Amino acid sequence: MIYSMTGYGRAEATYKDKTFLIEVKSLNGKQFDVRLNMPSLLKPYEVEIRNKLNEELFRGSVECNISIKSNGASKPVSVNKELAKSYYQPIIELANELGIEKDNILSTLLKMPDVVSSSNEVLSEEEWASVLSLLQQAIQHLTAHRKEEGKSIEKDLLEKIEAIEAQQVIVEKLEPNRRDKIKEGLVKLLEQYVGTDKYDTNRLEQELIYYIEKIDISEERVRLKNHCTYFKTIMNESDPCKGKKLSFVLQEIGREINTTGSKANDVAIQKAVILMKDELEKAKEQILNVL
Repeated sequence: MIYSMTGYGRAEATYKDKTFLIEVKSLNGKQFDVRLNMPSLLKPYEVEIRNKLNEELFRGSVECNISIKSNGASKPVSVNKELAKSYYQPIIELANELGIEKDNILSTLLKMPDVVSSSNEVLSEEEWASVLSLLQQAIQHLTAHRKEEGKSIEKDLLEKIEAIEAQQVIVEKLEPNRRDKIKEGLVKLLEQYVGTDKYDTNRLEQELIYYIEKIDISEERVRLKNHCTYFKTIMNESDPCKGKKLSFVLQEIGREINTTGSKANDVAIQKAVILMKDELEKAKEQILNVL
């Protein structure tokens, strides 16, 4: 099973007088990188939240947004005056530059992040447990989305590998004729520039054997076949995080294809190699989406 690195999860619930909303989004990324946006009320739990995301999501650029909305009776609030003052001057300067009226400057300041906050409010253990449960739900929704996206990626990758294998079968069929063509070509050159009776046929056979062994691609064909089989084996493994491993196998597949092309000395085989390279590049682009 293949999982995509792209996904989205959302969970919302109300516990007593608070409504919690959690959204988790993930995009492609070589490592795990998280951007966490949450109210100051959750700052004591930031490390635990980050660890939870890391343990469940493995790789990708992750953005997690958590909001808490208070319902019911009003609670005492405090105004961070120093923070409001630090916002004031840049806002005034911007208003002057844009020619905007400054009548509602106070209401604007009070809406700025963390200027107004509930006094000494902390989450109870039950409320934190609710947030943690909600975070798990959002992660599960994102993982389900990743799995669904992964189905199309898996299908596409399998098609690319099978296309490479199909061209490899063509190369295998062309291989015997390639040797005959090489021998015929060398004999023609000798007869044209040296003369029919002026070269040692036994020596020619020895040189041909040496030359053909040097450009033999049978080992490359065997290794390429094994790499393709191993690629499909990895795709069927239960481990959800296999993008890097599959990428390494694609590198090995590319190495065998390139060596085959450099040794080919045959137009038909070169054509098959070009088609294999084309499928390989498409697979490499797609593998960037795999978890």
